[in-house]
Amino acid sequence: MAKYPFLSEEWMDEARKIREEYRGKTTAPAHQVRMNQIITEVPFGEGTINAHMDTTGGEMETELGHLENADVTVTLDYATAKAIFVDGNPQAGMQAFMAGKIKVQGDMTKLMAMQQTSPDPSAIEIQQRIKDITED
Repeated sequence: MAKYPFLSEEWMDEARKIREEYRGKTTAPAHQVRMNQIITEVPFGEGTINAHMDTTGGEMETELGHLENADVTVTLDYATAKAIFVDGNPQAGMQAFMAGKIKVQGDMTKLMAMQQTSPDPSAIEIQQRIKDITED
């Protein structure tokens, strides 16, 4: 199986295909949030990637670029983003936040509510498949 750098164009294309396979098969997210992400220290391209996550449509959508009127904007480094979104390690996010490595602008309560939600079995499968396509 081919592996790609996290957030590269190739990785995003493969991640979209995986999410499409599961469309309509996952439990709707418990909390609705529109979150912009600024990923810094990216080891390719210009060094920063703007991305977003949106659960307001009943499924978790992750894409490049920013949403207008996001509830919250999170700035974090590439390694922390990968630990959270690929490895599924919320502790990495909490540790980075406590160390001042994650900056949050906007509605912090939406971010906190999201972290307290347990993923359904389909979401766990998606995360494993995403991990499988990601370079170490």
